Amino acid sequence: MSDEAAIRNVVARLAMLSDEGDLEEYVDLFTDDARWDMPGGALQGRDNLLKGAIERRETGTVGPGSNTRHVIATQTVQVDGDEAVSDAYFQFWVNTATEPSMTLFGTYRDQLVRTGDGWKLAHRTIAFG
Repeated sequence: MSDEAAIRNVVARLAMLSDEGDLEEYVDLFTDDARWDMPGGALQGRDNLLKGAIERRETGTVGPGSNTRHVIATQTVQVDGDEAVSDAYFQFWVNTATEPSMTLFGTYRDQLVRTGDGWKLAHRTIAFG
């Protein structure tokens, strides 16, 4: 698999696992010291990323039974050796089982690094709009 395809798979897998799936697999796609920046807050490190994902699931914001979908749209990937940048538009849909509606639109700017276990997300910056 090409580096570009592997990186696209990491970004897509993160989206899918945030809506449904195993949270250990979700946080395994991040580096140990990964940073997540978005309007209203930031998280650093796998433990905090896992804690944030658990909290979102406990409130029903995302996760199994929430009927949410993170959709990755237009995406570019630039690879430079063992580092890469992915820019993508995202859509966040709710009520997908009954009356789907998009509640958020924005961009992900992801910085990834190649590790012995494949590509991992090191820094995600989220912007809305």
